[in-house]
Amino acid sequence: MSSSRDRVEDTYELQNDQRLEDLHSKLRTLRGVTSDIYDDVERQNSALDNARDAFSSFGSSLVQSSRRASQAFGLGPGGVKQWRTIGYCIGAILAFWILWKMLFWFWPSSPSSP
Repeated sequence: MSSSRDRVEDTYELQNDQRLEDLHSKLRTLRGVTSDIYDDVERQNSALDNARDAFSSFGSSLVQSSRRASQAFGLGPGGVKQWRTIGYCIGAILAFWILWKMLFWFWPSSPSSP
């Protein structure tokens, strides 16, 4: 009887060893998947950080360009005011018109024939 009991115990022991080996194999696979997921997450975080840095740099460049444009067009502090620029243009046009008219007053339109 003892020998049949030993055989049954050996059979159970072999089954337990086989199942333990299956569990160990599944655990290795799970560790590999977990490691792959971690590496993928790290790559995605790195890509997101690079994108954030690029957009931040673009935003600061855009703000700086906007500030320069507003100063050039007189919209911000320190720039030439828009109405002053319009006044200068109108004044220059009037000055050229007046000079044109004065030029015709002093300059004869046709030479006199004797």
